[in-house]
Formats: sequence, structure tokens, C-alpha cells
Amino acid sequence: MVSGLARGIDTAAHTATLEAGGRTIAVLGTPLSHPYPPENARLQAQIAQKDLVISQFPEGYPPQGKNFVLRNRTMALIADASVIVESGDGGGSLHQGWEALRLGRPLFIHSGEFAKPGLEWPRKMAEYGAVRFDDSSEILDLLPSEDLGLAVAALLPS
Repeated sequence: MVSGLARGIDTAAHTATLEAGGRTIAVLGTPLSHPYPPENARLQAQIAQKDLVISQFPEGYPPQGKNFVLRNRTMALIADASVIVESGDGGGSLHQGWEALRLGRPLFIHSGEFAKPGLEWPRKMAEYGAVRFDDSSEILDLLPSEDLGLAVAALLPS
């Protein structure tokens, strides 16, 4: 599982993966020595000890909003597939979704996003090859292997 170590569902996904004995990669939008959000410092250390924490930002690089767009692109680059469960019009996961499509990697969007009034991005991404899904088992059915390990990046609200 690849995710951004953000608050909320990213934290839950990394934690659940560790508790289940799975493998996880945390991709940071800050230097390695600057855990963000700060409350995830312990989780970041656990992931670093057992699996992998990566950052493209050198020590001393200032935290900036644009870093998280670059982080999302990095997640799309290292994952074989990406999943958007929920996002508003300006959600960071959209950057990752478009990057996954640009790279020719599978992008899965939960059907609930298509049902939200006023959201255009799900339909636009579907025009470029994103796949609509209702249940996570559908994703596994569409990928080449059920033994994905670190292959799927979770795109969650940020």
C-alpha cells in the first residue's frame, strides 16, 4: 500500500496495513526529518523501521503546499494503480489521478464520486480511462495479480 501519511484515512490505511502484517510505503511532502502531520511522527517511525518512508525533499527544504502536489505525483509514479475513494473538486488526490492516467497506470474511482452533483472530474477521468468501482474486490479482479504487495496507492481525501 502506498499513501501520503496524511491525517484521516491515510493514517488509518497505513495503521491497518501494519496491523495486518502488510507492507506499506509512506510518501512525504516534507523532508524525512519533518514529520507531517506532526501527530503521525510515531507512525512514520514505525513505517520507516518496518517498510519504507520516502521523500523527494532534501533536509532544510521548507514545507510548502506545492510539495504535496509533487508527493501525489510521486505516489502515482511508484504505484501500479491508484484508487480515489473520495475527493472534492480541489482535492489533492486529483493531481495523483491525472498523473496516474498520464503514466498509463490504472486509476479506479469509487462510484459514489460519480453520483455527487456538480462533480465533473470523475466523468472527465473516466473519459481518459479511469475505471468506476463499487467494491474493493472489483479492483483486485481487474489487476493482473491479487498479490499486489505495494502496488496500489490509495487516493484519499487530503
